Amino acid sequence: MDTYVKWATGDIVKAALIVIITLVFYVIGTTVLRIAVKSAVERTRHKTWHRKDVEKRQRTLVGLFTNIWRILVVTIGAFGIMNELFPDISLAPLFASAGIIGVAIGFGSQALVKDFLSGIFIISENQYRVGDIIDINGSTGTVERIGTRSTVLRDTDGNVHYFPNGTVQHVINKTMGYSMARFSIGIHPSNDLEEIITLINETGKALAGEEKWKNKIIDAPSFESIGEFTPSTVALFISGKTQPSDQWSVTAEMRRRLLSAFEKQKIEL
Repeated sequence: MDTYVKWATGDIVKAALIVIITLVFYVIGTTVLRIAVKSAVERTRHKTWHRKDVEKRQRTLVGLFTNIWRILVVTIGAFGIMNELFPDISLAPLFASAGIIGVAIGFGSQALVKDFLSGIFIISENQYRVGDIIDINGSTGTVERIGTRSTVLRDTDGNVHYFPNGTVQHVINKTMGYSMARFSIGIHPSNDLEEIITLINETGKALAGEEKWKNKIIDAPSFESIGEFTPSTVALFISGKTQPSDQWSVTAEMRRRLLSAFEKQKIEL
């Protein structure tokens, strides 16, 4: 009876205290880590990176370090509670068994090790970040999560793709540093090319100077080159440099304005 009372009044109180301490470290540690990682990235990268690149790097590293911290805190807290509630049970055999099982699993889980190491390299080399639009193995989408084992993409149809990091061989990052708004239009050969080129350049310059668009455009869209031509069509390529992820909106707006300008000047497409 005395043993039961001691267990109920002493060990449970200690276990409850460990739970409270674990929760405090879990919450406060996550918050501190989030602030520290964001501050570290801000100090080291803000002078050379665009704001969007800094934010993507922050989200990626915050997700990685907070997950590691939470697993560590919960594991330590769980063993502390077990030690208080069941002091007569030795955890040494458990650790020894876990080690043996770990070795056995290790021989059959080389793919998991490869995924883990690949994930570390992807994050450390900053190949892509949460929020980037990338192409992996022919699938294009927005990066929703980068774990140490897999990368999660969501495509434009809302489908979610899971890629083990070890299978990622070639990545096309469409939103790293800057993007290019590049497209072509087809005009009739009877039009005055010099007039059209001047109109394209003036339209791009006007777009880049507007308050709504000037923070999205680095170099104004302008005439780039003449592509293939036939007796009925001449292809003109237009390109401009934009901030990451803004190439699609800039391209759409430039096309809309060119269509309007061509209609006013009676330029035949």
